[in-house]
Amino acid sequence: MTDRPLKVLIAKPGLDGHDRGAKVLARGLRDEGFEVVYTGLRQTPEMVATAALQEDVDVVGLSILSGAHMTLVPRVTKLLREEGLDDVLVVVGGIIPDDDADELRAAGVAGIFGPGTTIAEVADFLRTSARPRA
Repeated sequence: MTDRPLKVLIAKPGLDGHDRGAKVLARGLRDEGFEVVYTGLRQTPEMVATAALQEDVDVVGLSILSGAHMTLVPRVTKLLREEGLDDVLVVVGGIIPDDDADELRAAGVAGIFGPGTTIAEVADFLRTSARPRA
């Protein structure tokens, strides 16, 4: 077991240009003691998976407000598995209808966070659910 902080990649896949929440989360998780990498806007699923591999992250957090989560998220989780990153915890935040939650979980999503979720709630979930990669 390592003593390093959990490393979290915050990504904005797709064409969604609204990143205030992702930036607030990135800063809040950093303040909570996590190591955070923010990829910026308009990332392809391939870019997200490559960044996760290169940065050797423990968690991938996908922020999606565009409604494209049912296309983007399964593609990201598939690419992560193909890269051998099936031990990386994947969480999603944004506007995610309750009806889509089961399918996203089946695709490999561990947690779904909607509007109003606090930084503390996300941090607590990550601390209890994520494991540092060896």
